[in-house]
Amino acid sequence: MKPLLVLLAVFAVSLLTTRVVRGRFEFALSGRIAMSAMLVFTAVAHFVFTKGMSMMLPDFVPYKTLITYGTGILEIFAAIGLLIPKFRVVTAWLLIAFFILILPSNIYAALNHIDYQTGTFDGNGLSYLWFRIPLQGVFICWTYLSAISK
Repeated sequence: MKPLLVLLAVFAVSLLTTRVVRGRFEFALSGRIAMSAMLVFTAVAHFVFTKGMSMMLPDFVPYKTLITYGTGILEIFAAIGLLIPKFRVVTAWLLIAFFILILPSNIYAALNHIDYQTGTFDGNGLSYLWFRIPLQGVFICWTYLSAISK
């Protein structure tokens, strides 16, 4: 829920700022700025809640902590890439692939009631997926519309 709030709040502020500065609403630019801010926000969680984020990966996955840090770094690079015109489209496609690839970890976390913030097994469970799966779709569509489509 927090990433969605960050995305929408930054989008609103960016949209109003582009209107004031450029004299028109810049929806795609504001969308990329908002997605970049959201990615930095979620990337920070990989470093602050490393234990809980690592728990979101199944036991058979090796180097969980390293993967957790790595995905946080990837999110930071994606946030930057969305804002550089030369890298925007390729970054967006890779980000869409990333959103699809991380969905199983969210499903695993829900099935196992993992609370990534506390690093415990008392999370929301399956009810979390009713929000998380559509949210992944929102992130994918948002990325496509703000960075790829013309």
